[in-house]
Amino acid sequence: MKKYICTVCQWVYDPVVGDPDSGIAPGTAFEDIPEDWVCPLCGVGKDDFEVCED
Repeated sequence: MKKYICTVCQWVYDPVVGDPDSGIAPGTAFEDIPEDWVCPLCGVGKDDFEVCED
């Protein structure tokens, strides 16, 4: 599964970790996150994320 980075604040969504504080379980692919989910750091939506090239 790919990591995604917020283009606004650079927070990285790692599917291995998920976003438990927002109810996203570890192992959840970015594509499977609900459309109304927002970046936990800056509050932008999924449209402001891009694939993180490690």
